[in-house]
Amino acid sequence: MRFISEDIEKYCKNYSVNDTDLLKKLSKTTWETEEVPQMLSGSLVGGLLQMLVKISGAERILEIGMFTGYSALKMAEALPVHGTIDSCELMDKHIDTATGWFNKSEVGHKITVHKGQAIESLEQFALESFDLIFVDADKVNYPLYYEKGMTLLKAGGIGVLDNMFWSGTVLNPKDDDAKALRETAELIKNNHRLEPLLLPVRDGVMIYRKLK
Repeated sequence: MRFISEDIEKYCKNYSVNDTDLLKKLSKTTWETEEVPQMLSGSLVGGLLQMLVKISGAERILEIGMFTGYSALKMAEALPVHGTIDSCELMDKHIDTATGWFNKSEVGHKITVHKGQAIESLEQFALESFDLIFVDADKVNYPLYYEKGMTLLKAGGIGVLDNMFWSGTVLNPKDDDAKALRETAELIKNNHRLEPLLLPVRDGVMIYRKLK
């Protein structure tokens, strides 16, 4: 399901900040070589993430789901010199691909990759806190990522979850992924400690701020 026309999406991209040459090459290569290239967050979601990093002053970021590394690099470009990103990824193929792009970037050193099941990787951060958390991983576990993220996100921090529309199936959820995404939206909306905003950007982006 397309929520806006391709022409409108192209218009938005034309009047938004351009990707760096490296990110353009990363995107092009992903679309040419990956079996499911639409997993790439894309320049509009990436631009939104970059903007949120800049206006929030985020210095520590947690990413759940790295894919080929586009979103991590996009956020790393917006971080201060001492800023860091901890990115969780399960698949060896994606880790190898993303690491290759990180090594080509001047900001790739800001990114630390944590291999394995994200739920297990998150346990090592039990005593730490993050300024921003971005989730773009297996949808069925979104409720778990949200709940764990709440304990890791600092007061005043920002959470971002991608693919919250799941091609519109969340309106009448029938499969496990759509049900999990709808449940996550309900959990966020009903949490009095959060200020949520669900935006019709690409496949739906949920943004929330954790109140102090």
